[in-house]
This record gives sequence, C-alpha cells and structure tokens, in this order.
Amino acid sequence: MIKLFKVKEKQRELAENANGKPPVKKQSAGELRLHKDISELNLPKTCSISFPNGKDDLMNFEVTIRPDEGYYTGGTFVFSFDISPMYPHEAPKVKCKTKVYHPNIDLEGNVCLNILREDWKPVLNINTIIYGLSHLFTEPNHEDPLNHDAAAVLRDNPKIFVSNVRRAMSGGYVGQTYFQRCM
Repeated sequence: MIKLFKVKEKQRELAENANGKPPVKKQSAGELRLHKDISELNLPKTCSISFPNGKDDLMNFEVTIRPDEGYYTGGTFVFSFDISPMYPHEAPKVKCKTKVYHPNIDLEGNVCLNILREDWKPVLNINTIIYGLSHLFTEPNHEDPLNHDAAAVLRDNPKIFVSNVRRAMSGGYVGQTYFQRCM
C-alpha cells in the first residue's frame, strides 16, 4: 500500500515535469499570507517597497521611508524585512539599514516598535508595521528607547535634539558617532 502511494506520487511528478516546466514549488502558509499582505499594501506617499533579491523572494524585502514632517523631514531611511516561514504567527525581523540618530533605533539598526515584539498578533500585517515605522519618524518616543543618549537629549533638551538630528542626517558626528548623509 505504501509503495503504491510512492509510485503514484512519482508518476505525478514525472507528468508535471514532462511539459518541460520545472516542478512548481509549493508555497508555505506564511508565503501565501505575505503575498496577500503585499498585494493589499496601501503605503503612505512617504514610503516605497523594493525586492533586492527579485520578486521571487517575497520573504526578504526593503521599505524606504522619506518623512515629510517632523524631526526627520527630508531624510531617506531604508529598512530590511526578513519574514519567517512562521509568519504571521511570528513577527517579521525588521532592521534599519540607515544609521540614524533616533531614540527608538539603535546604532546597529534594531528597531523598538511594540508591534514587532510583545504586541505582535497574527491579525497584524506588513502595512501595520510600515505605518508604525513611519510614525516613529514623526513622533519619536523617548520613554521606550533603544538609543538612551538620543532619548535623554529629546526628553531634556529638544532644541539640541533637533540640532543633533540635522547634523546626523547631513553627514557628521554626534558625539563620537559618525553618521553618513541620508538627505
């Protein structure tokens, strides 16, 4: 009986390959959900999405955010998204590829956004994350920081914070840290 199933499976594979096409790779549930999320994206005008590895690799993509208001107006910030096959039951891994002086993004690119950690739920989607990231640039949060120095300056002296953000985005040093131009 078991051999019969294996023979049937082998015959089906041979029939599929006979048309000269490579066998079709089955998509995981995570890939199917991600495909749906991407097809339904409703990005703000300040955001764009790209697939550096080509459209066949939906599980890895980049989102570029160009804030048009707030401290980071005029900057360009690139985030990489690495989606697990367990998506949406596991939150995407998101990193900021642009070094930025920001209380909620550390110098290694880790992002402090509650929906990427403890508040992630499978009903959330890629659109929600992109809006959350965009919101970090219009309203940085000094109360839940990854970059404690930037958070302290934002909290204690907003004018110096504005100056530091401008210096970092223009390409320069803030303290001992050099930031490449991102404007």
